[in-house]
Amino acid sequence: MKTHVKALIVGGGAVGTSIAYHLARAGWADVMLLERDELTSGSTWHAAGLLPLFNMNYATTHIHKYSVDFYKALEAETGLNAGFSVVGNLRMAQTQARMDEYMLYATTAETAEVPYEWMTPAQIKERWPLVRTEDLKGAIYHPTDGYINPADVTMAMAKGARQRGVIIERKWQVDGYEWTGSEWHVTVTKMVEKGGNLVASDETAVIVAEHVVTATGNHAQRTANLLGIKIPAIPVEHQFIVTEPDPALVEYRKTYGEHPVLRDADAKWYVREERGGWILGPYERNAPARFAYGVPDSFRADLFPLDLERIEEEYMSMIHRIPSSETVGLKDDYNGPICYTPDGNPLVGPAPGLRNMWLAEGFSFGITAAGGTGYYLAQMMVEGEAEIDMASLDPKRYGPWMTTEYAVTKNEECYEHVYILHHPDEERPAARPLRTAPVYDRQKALGAQFGQVNGWERPNYYAPAGFDDHDARSFRRGGWWQYAVDEAKAIREGVGLIDATAFSKHIVKGPGATQFLDWFTCNKLPKVGRINLTYALTLAGTTRTEYTIVRRAEDAYYLVSAGAWTAYDADYLRKAAEDKAPEFGYIEIQDVTSQFGVFAIAGPKARDVLNKVIRDADPATALTNKRFPWLSARRIELGMCPVDAIRVAYTGELGWELHHPIEMQTYLWDLLMEAGAEHGLKLVGARAQNWLRQEKSYRAFGTELGRDATPAEADLPRFIDLGKEFHGKDAMVQTGVRSTCCTLLIDGPEDADPWGREALYLEDGTKVGRLTSGGYSVAFEKSIGMGYVRPDLAVEGQKLKVKMFDQLWDAVVTCDSPYDPKNETIRKDG
Repeated sequence: MKTHVKALIVGGGAVGTSIAYHLARAGWADVMLLERDELTSGSTWHAAGLLPLFNMNYATTHIHKYSVDFYKALEAETGLNAGFSVVGNLRMAQTQARMDEYMLYATTAETAEVPYEWMTPAQIKERWPLVRTEDLKGAIYHPTDGYINPADVTMAMAKGARQRGVIIERKWQVDGYEWTGSEWHVTVTKMVEKGGNLVASDETAVIVAEHVVTATGNHAQRTANLLGIKIPAIPVEHQFIVTEPDPALVEYRKTYGEHPVLRDADAKWYVREERGGWILGPYERNAPARFAYGVPDSFRADLFPLDLERIEEEYMSMIHRIPSSETVGLKDDYNGPICYTPDGNPLVGPAPGLRNMWLAEGFSFGITAAGGTGYYLAQMMVEGEAEIDMASLDPKRYGPWMTTEYAVTKNEECYEHVYILHHPDEERPAARPLRTAPVYDRQKALGAQFGQVNGWERPNYYAPAGFDDHDARSFRRGGWWQYAVDEAKAIREGVGLIDATAFSKHIVKGPGATQFLDWFTCNKLPKVGRINLTYALTLAGTTRTEYTIVRRAEDAYYLVSAGAWTAYDADYLRKAAEDKAPEFGYIEIQDVTSQFGVFAIAGPKARDVLNKVIRDADPATALTNKRFPWLSARRIELGMCPVDAIRVAYTGELGWELHHPIEMQTYLWDLLMEAGAEHGLKLVGARAQNWLRQEKSYRAFGTELGRDATPAEADLPRFIDLGKEFHGKDAMVQTGVRSTCCTLLIDGPEDADPWGREALYLEDGTKVGRLTSGGYSVAFEKSIGMGYVRPDLAVEGQKLKVKMFDQLWDAVVTCDSPYDPKNETIRKDG
């Protein structure tokens, strides 16, 4: 066995073989894949092999589309038939809400060039008469996907990998990983058959690899233990049953072609044909997680006992939808482990805290995602970044607070929610509350309706007592919408208080801190006591992270970034600082997110409220522009609470961020609430804040800002200092401007606003871009959105169309910061 390779892939399922194939195709020689048993012996062998293009996540949509296209070309390259049955996929809807979901998805699909068709119940019945349709509203049909034989496609990718020089070794188990500072030493053991079990032999070896990729499927917990990290990929039982031949189906097939994969999302199942019968795959309630601490050595290509009572409701609904199946017996049943993650998206990208260690774990739709994962992960490894933004799949979206019980609870919930309506304003309840700020109980008592970000409970909006957020959700303007409108108006007209405690916060200090941050970010560093907005770039010149940098001293800085990305930002900061310390000097990175709470107070009366509680030798001038100008930071005292105040407001109004010791938060809250009472202080949640920042054209990381666009393409020249050298600068300049971010005012439906997933068109129907954010503008009393279009179209007055609910609605590109474009409000003196 070869003992020195450039890349070692651990895991021989569909995902692992795809990664091996694509790394070789991308030009890497010396690639090896290890499998502890036989190829496909994990979840791959018992997967149903469905290839659904339907996905609400932009990156995952691209991954699935690539897989579908790639699998169709495999036979021509390898000579092996991957067993792809392109029968299409019919996703049915029993309710208008489900059709609304499909229409939101459909416009997202258009941004990724995924074809689809709409079908009425009558059209479904005419084409597939075995399907009952009188209680359906309609369906979305994908004609280009279907299902595939998981073993065949895996073997085809394995053969393609071998043809490109990849070495595949079976019956070798990884037992240890050691990083030397420049390469991985991977200890492996030869596995042998003994009494039907797979056991370790005395034969061992050490493989030296520059890069390692783990694609270990159900064995992710073992991988996590060997690496000393947490991976929230834990399997959940998934059952499917195969019926005996259905005489009605057999007769139908004498004349007609195969049915598409049928999905009745409201009944929580998929069905496809199988040798004249049907396969039913339900996503029922109470499916348990398994192997939370690792797969037993005795479990190989095994299954669990079937629990028919658990899927009785779904089985009966199949009979309702396909009446001919009622008298058909059961032939086979399967109940096997399928890996999940808390949000259903796989974990793809660099492992936290480790060098040249890449994860490809937690695939609940592994066959669908395998091809695209291999393609885009290979881009990340070979070129430094993928052509699409993979941040939503990054393993570090879960921080060190994540525990096994959390993963088990959320993964079981995620399984159950596969076919639950995926409202854009959905907040799932399991494992909550978990991370709470001290004022959580006070907020809850005042009607806060919470969302979860990075485990933190954060108010989305405030509602009257007895209000049910679950019932308020919608694909249109939900029951919460008017409350968010009132909150946004309060900030524009009076004063509002926002809890921003979930912000990620880091201290960067030390002799090398200034040189490091000057190289690490693209804007000028602020002077002491001032702040700057800036960006850390990827190697490809795209946006890796957005920071507000507060300079506390010549060599000490306080960095604030998005709350959802604490571990993601910390890992990148620490690795970069470690790399540059020999050149710049010692750099200390501290994650202080949990040490400081943050309140944002904003609105024309914000200064009035703070003036009542500030303690200063000259309180009348403490918050004036002379002593506390815009884009500056000061240590102030509010009552007895020391506050690091920043004169900035994400809402675009006069305001301050009040960073305070977390242990004093309830004191500060009570102080501000009492002081604000006479000024009509209103509590404001994240949804109103999101609308307000769009009125100011403030880009947000994860929407407008990401690893698929440069800061120049985000149209942020004022935050880019081309007069200095910084990480990613050359790549950013060479990339140029492929598309441009802009703000649009939209004359949409009376009962709906865009969500930031919609396609944009010219008036003649030519697709020219997509929205990345959307909402409602209280200043302009219409819908608003931000997104990317062709550079020549990102000019004020350009008329466009936005796709919402299968219709094109008028939109016009407005100026940057359409509300208060001269920033007069935010700089107001007093």
